[in-house]
Amino acid sequence: MIPFDQRSGKIWYNNELVEWQDAKCHVISHGLHYASLVFEGERVYDGEIFKLEEHTDRLFYSAKRLDINIPYTKDEINEASKKIVAVQNIQNGYVRPFAWRGSEMMGVSAQKTSINVAIATWEWPAYFDPKLKAEGIRLNISKWRRPAPNTIPWDAKAAGLYMICTLSKHEAEQQGYSESLMLDFEGNVAEGTSANIFFKDKNHELHTPIPDSFLNGITRQAVIELAKSKNIKVHERKISPDELGNFDGCFLTGTAAEITPVASIADHKYKICDVILGLSKSFDQLVRQKKAA
Repeated sequence: MIPFDQRSGKIWYNNELVEWQDAKCHVISHGLHYASLVFEGERVYDGEIFKLEEHTDRLFYSAKRLDINIPYTKDEINEASKKIVAVQNIQNGYVRPFAWRGSEMMGVSAQKTSINVAIATWEWPAYFDPKLKAEGIRLNISKWRRPAPNTIPWDAKAAGLYMICTLSKHEAEQQGYSESLMLDFEGNVAEGTSANIFFKDKNHELHTPIPDSFLNGITRQAVIELAKSKNIKVHERKISPDELGNFDGCFLTGTAAEITPVASIADHKYKICDVILGLSKSFDQLVRQKKAA
């Protein structure tokens, strides 16, 4: 893989198209030192950004939660996102819009910092190896938990909230797993390190944690709608780790993960059943339906 600072092309940076390797910020930037940065992750399918408006809405919501005033309108960010995808000629890839505080002040207070915005995109056909995804991935259970909702702006997609996700992911990979299951502040099942989680029971019904301390993913919402359109009952509820052995199917959802079957969590084994395969097929059709129409 080519390191990201050595790639070529253009990046949309503060309303200008700049050379990829020239898109830089100063090392003394508030966003780098104090995690005052919000971002989105979006998928491109056949040249179209999936649910662009919803992602942009969430970017602005996250910014507001961190007292960041993005100096562009939502429409301008949407158009800029489409523009950079076209300039880079991305057909099936990823888009990363982000906003961060600049270098005018260094300290916890950042009232007078400028707000920078950039949008980068690159080809990225799959997050997990296709062979691994077909067999189902293996998860451990992280020692790190999602913080209580009164301790962080948990409903923002903000850089600082991912620090424990990186730690969890590293630990999982060092132990031979692909991903890690994170529990919430009460010890209930929460999510993966960057994806929501669903379980299937023996009655072919789905169970997924209530997103009260982690993001209610845009892909998660789309999958719930798909399931309901297939008359599959979805239970959004608290799920105890003690219940992991009661389910016979499990999968992750996310912009990067899409729908990824899970083969095991710790010692609990799961099957890649018709319900999961059917939802995955319907999701693939959904993300490409605009282009096919």
